[in-house]
Amino acid sequence: MGKPATNRRVLIGSLSGSAIEWFDFFLYATAAAIVFDRFFFPTQDPLVSLMLSYLSLALTFFIRPFGGIIFSHIGDRIGRKRTLVITLTMMGAATVAIGLLPTYQQVGVLAPLLLIFCRIVQGLAIGGEWGGALLLAFEYAPEKRRGLFGSVPQMGITIGMLLSTLAFSAVSQLPDEQFDAWGWRLPFIASILLVVIGLLIRHGLDETPAFREAKETGDVAKLPIVDTLRDHWRSVLVAIGAKITETAPFYIFATFVVSYATGVLTFEQSTVLNAVSLGALVSTVMIPVMGALSDRIGRRPVYLLGTACIGLYAAPFFLLLGIEMDWAVFVAVVLGLGIIWPPITATLGTMTSEIFTTRVRYTGVTLGYQIGAAIAGGTAPLIATWLLSRFDNAWLPIAVYLMILAAISLAAVLAAGSVTRRETELIRARGEVQIVESFRSE
Repeated sequence: MGKPATNRRVLIGSLSGSAIEWFDFFLYATAAAIVFDRFFFPTQDPLVSLMLSYLSLALTFFIRPFGGIIFSHIGDRIGRKRTLVITLTMMGAATVAIGLLPTYQQVGVLAPLLLIFCRIVQGLAIGGEWGGALLLAFEYAPEKRRGLFGSVPQMGITIGMLLSTLAFSAVSQLPDEQFDAWGWRLPFIASILLVVIGLLIRHGLDETPAFREAKETGDVAKLPIVDTLRDHWRSVLVAIGAKITETAPFYIFATFVVSYATGVLTFEQSTVLNAVSLGALVSTVMIPVMGALSDRIGRRPVYLLGTACIGLYAAPFFLLLGIEMDWAVFVAVVLGLGIIWPPITATLGTMTSEIFTTRVRYTGVTLGYQIGAAIAGGTAPLIATWLLSRFDNAWLPIAVYLMILAAISLAAVLAAGSVTRRETELIRARGEVQIVESFRSE
């Protein structure tokens, strides 16, 4: 068990860097819903412009797995700490650059091309950041508190989103002309201050005990991706399945809801952003609570409860929004984002980390997380927007989409225990040592 002071430094380093990276990442998501369609993807049809904006958001989710492969290789070969410094620097540079870009009206098609390039850099960075921030906490954690420690980096998601939403809420108070001219750029440019703070915090951290032990014993994979796909491809599929219900509902509750509630419905933009902010705040509190609960009753029961609730809540979420009163959007978003989603995200990282060994853990959890995010993450607002246009603004197809994803995740996690045992048997049959940890969420 690590010393309390060391554990605090680790958790602060993991949480701060994660929050900063996700702040930068979600600035783009928020701007994609309210700004980029007009300034970087203008067309005669506002729906087409919005879908192009969401497409640029979705595109980088397919870049994230490549970033995950690159940086998880570094993380499993060289160390978690160095990787986190690189990813945070990349994310900060790309975010500031977005705030300085010329618009389509100024330079034509070059503007969206530059925007997409910056977004690709963000995607590569976040692809490597999540696994490193998670393992920094997980591999330092006392065994009986892994659920709590593993949930802390997940708080960075909602803290980052909360900060980005508050930043846009603040600048949206400017007169429209000032907001359009320069106001929307301020949150992107100001993020450089947070990045510097994050780098200073992480500079004082040591490598994780688990990785130091692996280095000392020589148990470091030369090509982690090869070992992962050879020995643990089933576990990667489990991780992918577990991820999709963590990510798609999040982007429906936190991003798509902004354009839906202000476009299809009649809510004021500030009202919806405030509802998302409150939902993120409640979620930030609930995530460590759910992580601690998983240390008492297991990862899977907590995760499965949250996933089942997502499937059950998909239709009521839109029914509440359909009331078209301010209190209803607050209730809808806070229930979805703040209460139902936290049990899933709080347990996801620890649950998937426990089915991979130290030598390939960074690669395994990152592949599962980022491929799952590519399948059902940034694509969720795009798919939801397409379904609206295809079915004459009907919300039922979107609710069915969420139900299907929940069913897939339930099946994947229910199969996780047998998958882990099967992989262990195959490794033993080759005469190798057992390198797969027990599935601790049983």
